[in-house]
Amino acid sequence: MASPHRFTVNASILFTELPLLERPAAVAAAGFDKIELWWPWIESPVPEHSELDALRDALEDAGVQLTGLNFYAGRLPGPDRGALSVPGRESEKFRANVNVAADFARSVGCRALNALYGNRVEAVSPQEQDALALENLELAAHAAERAGAVLLIEALNAQESPKCPIVSAPRAIEVVDAVNAATGLDNARFLMDLYHLSMNGEDLPSVIDTHVSKTAHVQIADNPGRGAPGTGGLDFDDLFSRLDKAGYEGVIGLEYKPGDQGSAASFGWLDK
Repeated sequence: MASPHRFTVNASILFTELPLLERPAAVAAAGFDKIELWWPWIESPVPEHSELDALRDALEDAGVQLTGLNFYAGRLPGPDRGALSVPGRESEKFRANVNVAADFARSVGCRALNALYGNRVEAVSPQEQDALALENLELAAHAAERAGAVLLIEALNAQESPKCPIVSAPRAIEVVDAVNAATGLDNARFLMDLYHLSMNGEDLPSVIDTHVSKTAHVQIADNPGRGAPGTGGLDFDDLFSRLDKAGYEGVIGLEYKPGDQGSAASFGWLDK
């Protein structure tokens, strides 16, 4: 049986049948002490202080630790898929959110902030978007540094996010290295999402062995279907063992769809 203490529950894909402020308690009731979130306020990169205070209180009351938080990234899951490289209003929202998200992370002891690249847009060249992305990632890296957190860079998958340019582990690592070179902070790290990488057809054992030294967070879902382990074809016993052997000591985010039986019933694989 895998220990629940190794895992952090993504309560932006699990327990979404409940209001946001009830999800930390539901995570605790399911036997977990860690939680992660996408930016919860899709339309509000800068929410009211009362909303931030209420979420902080809900985390504290439930006794769960926030282990990861996305910067503003538009609507997830959905067509937006990030904001920081999208010129205009979306990039402005990202910049407005950077310090708000970092300050909240610091206030609850969250040590990982995820910055999602945006889609390619037709009216702007890829080079211009990448330059904007690096500028905004530098801002995010400095904000994360002030919060005592790492800045996470994630690769999505080309099937579900065909307009996202970061759809492989090597490409994400390139961005990690570029941010670290630009800032000198060395606090940008890879978010290794095994579901997205498997959807891209990457060799997961090779990705683990090659990139775990630059990895600060791992997320999982089975493939196909993005369900819980055991609903698809990935060998998680082997993948967890490989992460251990490669020296990964961080938490593993459960970022999968709960299935028809609901979120609380989706953790049965831990007992097998």
